[in-house]
Amino acid sequence: MYTRSLKKHPQYDAVIVPGVPFIEPEWDRVMLMRVVWAVHLYKRGLTKNLIMSGGAVYSPYVEAKIMKQYAMALGVPEQNIFVESKAEHSTENVWYGFKLGKKLGFTNIALASDMFQSKLLYRFGKKRTKGLGFLPVIVDTLRTLSHATPIIEFKQLKLDTFVALPDRESKWKRLRGTRGKNINFKEKD
Repeated sequence: MYTRSLKKHPQYDAVIVPGVPFIEPEWDRVMLMRVVWAVHLYKRGLTKNLIMSGGAVYSPYVEAKIMKQYAMALGVPEQNIFVESKAEHSTENVWYGFKLGKKLGFTNIALASDMFQSKLLYRFGKKRTKGLGFLPVIVDTLRTLSHATPIIEFKQLKLDTFVALPDRESKWKRLRGTRGKNINFKEKD
């Protein structure tokens, strides 16, 4: 996936980074992995921008905003990080992140996540987006990168009103969302 995507486009205009819940006081291993990998891609010049995707799904923090703070603390300029905060499922991260990228004028967009999630989203991405690349985490490379946790100001990002997804949607609706069935693909921006 990774090599094939880089052969097609040696540099992407943006990579979509799917969200993961933020549980105070700091990121967990999955968020660390995704953000550190995306920052690595940016610093290597494989992407010009990051699209952080994810709403407040299981915690009162908008995942994309938290990830943006971490990416900035790791050296990515704020003007190169975009926030998509509507997504509540992985398929929605891909769809809404891709739509935001296209709206911003980006032509070459990839998904940057772990190999497991990338494989799960590959079919959806190929079917629903035109030309989405995949730059999954390379574990051996990730091991060589710093895993130090930067300090971010997260308390001001906490939503005053929040209801977790399981309290808003039935299991059936959440399963449909996971499969991309809650997306209105014909909806205009």
